[in-house]
Amino acid sequence: MWLKLSTLVLLPVLFVQGTKLRKNTPRLLEASGEREGLIGNGRPLSLLILGDSAAAGVGVETQQDALSGAIISELQDQYLISWKLHAKTGDTTKQVFQALQHLEQQNYDVVITSIGVNDVIKLTSAKSWIKQQKQLFEYIQARFQPKLIIVSGVPPMQHFPTLPNPLAWLFGQYAKQMNEQLQQWLEPQSQFEFLQYDIETFQAMNLPMASDGFHPSKEVYAVWGRQVAVIARQSFNS
Repeated sequence: MWLKLSTLVLLPVLFVQGTKLRKNTPRLLEASGEREGLIGNGRPLSLLILGDSAAAGVGVETQQDALSGAIISELQDQYLISWKLHAKTGDTTKQVFQALQHLEQQNYDVVITSIGVNDVIKLTSAKSWIKQQKQLFEYIQARFQPKLIIVSGVPPMQHFPTLPNPLAWLFGQYAKQMNEQLQQWLEPQSQFEFLQYDIETFQAMNLPMASDGFHPSKEVYAVWGRQVAVIARQSFNS
């Protein structure tokens, strides 16, 4: 309730800051390159990457330097990887769900998601968001039969360099509540692994963000991809 009240109080300021950001922040393109393929050596492993602009590789020029490329680079010496990327800039949880209706049904060993930033921007409550997330993941389980779902948490947006306060603070509070509810729902389910988007650690490692101060850089994608690969390797080597 307090977050809803804070939002109402701050709306005039948020409108001004949001308008200025849209006008002044550079709009980066999605990474170019293949969005599906077969690569590597070893045991077969199929991957499906879903989500928003971060999943789509905004912040770098090619998919090789994006999340998909970072994951493949980490796993291709050990697995024969059949992979597909299905992501679009600006997509909310609802829009990812709608997009999946048009995706060919097939089984994947691992599904990786990056969803939530656009829900925060639209000031979606954590209660509404977790309902949408449950619907999405139930659909993913039924349609793609994954053995493992790696869920990337919503970034702590209060640390995004491009966002001014109080906008950054408010977005950070929304992201925090979403992550808390998501982790609570995922924890008892062994098929899921929650992966925290640890931007404070990235900053402590002196890893830059993309030029817009909003999206991951090549260096951040590399760490993120390595984290995903570690979870996948642990699950399929045990």
